[in-house]
Amino acid sequence: MNATKSTLSFKSIYIDFREITKARLAVSVVFSSLAGFMLGINDLHSLNWLILFKLAIGGYCMVGASNAFNQIIEKDLDALMDRTKNRPVPSGRMSKGSALLVASFLTVIGLVLLYTINPKTAMFGAISIFLYTSVYTPLKTMTSLSVFVGAFPGAIPFMLGWVAATGEFGIEAGTLFLIQFFWQFPHFWAIGWFLYEDYEKAGFFMLPTGKKDKGTALQVILYTIWLILASLLPVLGFTGRLYITPVAAVVVLILGLWMLFYAFRLYKLRTAKAARTLMLVSVLYITLLQLVYIIDKFLR
Repeated sequence: MNATKSTLSFKSIYIDFREITKARLAVSVVFSSLAGFMLGINDLHSLNWLILFKLAIGGYCMVGASNAFNQIIEKDLDALMDRTKNRPVPSGRMSKGSALLVASFLTVIGLVLLYTINPKTAMFGAISIFLYTSVYTPLKTMTSLSVFVGAFPGAIPFMLGWVAATGEFGIEAGTLFLIQFFWQFPHFWAIGWFLYEDYEKAGFFMLPTGKKDKGTALQVILYTIWLILASLLPVLGFTGRLYITPVAAVVVLILGLWMLFYAFRLYKLRTAKAARTLMLVSVLYITLLQLVYIIDKFLR
């Protein structure tokens, strides 16, 4: 009986840890950082597995800490929404004090690991946590510009990998930042669209016009176009060591047009289903784009 209780206890702790750190989101963010790291190294012979490991664990800690702080701050608001009311803190399974301890521990471990890579990596990690928890989170109930603010910490991971690999922030890291920055808008506006009613319960402003209308859908299209243009910049040869071949650029363009198709579909249908589809396509888009960049780098 005691063994069973112990197993259940460890299982529940593990599940709560996954939920408070938003494990699936954290893993996808870490993937972006690792992709940026692979683009930053000179070749596979210079790949430092220890640094890669530190980036992965440190990155997860930083994202997990941001999500934990967010859930502490939004405890009462999360309790109002169907999507979030069963999270550890609003459901009462975890106290705010325990959540704060977890968030603080992850912050310290994450910053220390990133600092051992290089100080700039730790600095950008710290900036990401600060912007997400201290600026983006409180703005969500005040203005739809919160998505614009949230796009800054959201765009850091791809760039962070390059900085971890090179110790430098230049045109290359800036371009990676720009790509993921523009990607944030169609992605999160799609989420804000199909979860509009749930967000409304908590008073969150997630859509640019505040409504599920043509104006919002048009902005989704426009920012998707900006995303496509940003993703093609490396083929022009003006982005330093970050370069993609014309063949890779064609593949990236096709991926962009694929996502743009679903952005236009949202404009035409303006349904929750169309928005959810766009969200899923956007996740696949950014993952495939990063893979194309990496494969192109090591095949040419």
